[in-house]
Amino acid sequence: MLSLPVIVSGETPDGPFREETRTVVVNAHGALLTLAARISQQQILRLNTPGNTENQACRVTYVGPTANGRTQFAVEFTQPAPQFWHIAFPPEDWMPLIDAVPAKTNP
Repeated sequence: MLSLPVIVSGETPDGPFREETRTVVVNAHGALLTLAARISQQQILRLNTPGNTENQACRVTYVGPTANGRTQFAVEFTQPAPQFWHIAFPPEDWMPLIDAVPAKTNP
């Protein structure tokens, strides 16, 4: 898991919002994060990382549980943005070494 600061903006039934939060998990396709704002599945949001002028459109793909007034949301970038988080992800065909090496057999 990787928790990164992120600024989320969009529209709610009450009007525009901008909320600073942290990710719960990130990947090359989006993130899981928590927000106090009331948003819904399939809603389009904009993500921005502090200190970076680049922002990225994303779609809410999952609305999860609410705890302490904050709801978990999974978001997926609307366009590929593998460098948005400025971290390197393993390739899609990567597998842990333990799974890649055949087990030894005793004669």
